[in-house]
Amino acid sequence: MYHHIKKLMFTVRVGTPDPRFGNMLLEQFGGANGELAAAMQYSIQGINCDDMACKDLLMDIGTEELSHLEVIGTLARMHLKPMKKDAEAAEHDPLIAIAGGGGVALCNSMGNAWTSDYLKVTGELDVDLRSNIAAEARAKIVYERLIDFCDDPGSKEALQFLMTREITHLRAFMSALDSLGKSALSIGAIPPTPVIVDQYYNDSTGEGDQGEQDFTGPWNTGEGISIIESPALAGFQVLKATPKTSRTTLDTEKKQKPAKK
Repeated sequence: MYHHIKKLMFTVRVGTPDPRFGNMLLEQFGGANGELAAAMQYSIQGINCDDMACKDLLMDIGTEELSHLEVIGTLARMHLKPMKKDAEAAEHDPLIAIAGGGGVALCNSMGNAWTSDYLKVTGELDVDLRSNIAAEARAKIVYERLIDFCDDPGSKEALQFLMTREITHLRAFMSALDSLGKSALSIGAIPPTPVIVDQYYNDSTGEGDQGEQDFTGPWNTGEGISIIESPALAGFQVLKATPKTSRTTLDTEKKQKPAKK
């Protein structure tokens, strides 16, 4: 059940409207990382969720995102409003000016229509929570960039508020994921194939004129990980781990070529 209260979650104040900036704000209204996408993603995940505690979390944040949609939509509308009568302002976004009358529309900053393809909903709670963590991180970065491109103090205050709430939500999703007590690599029910799961394919090689140097780190030198050197250059041969070594050799299964006459 939803109930709309005729008051913004954060009061929006705009000094001098900037239609060009208003167009940028549409990215957070109807874009891939925007508030509508977040609201729909979390709410639908919540509807599908059998874990009552996490369902409550998802519906709480999904509903808040609708409030954020109202804030960013109001902010965008205030910046776009000059397009209603000012031909010069309308040139910054003819689609919004002519088809939308200087108001917001369910599209991104390039005029592309909002689509449910933006949503990441798998029905696997831990997978969905990871998607949500990434979504909040992306949205935070978008808000940072909008703030950097904005000169209006009131607009920056609203954007700062929305950006901050992304971190609040990110923390909540991280805590919920941690509360499940699952290993980070425990995805789904079917276990990965032994040996293969611990092989790191060194698929980007070359030094000097052939490319940049190879690097090592926890991703390819961690406990139990073996490195397979340039599998493509070895002709897509069958890969098998060599015991007691940090590197992996290649077992060849080459077909015999007919002798030349």
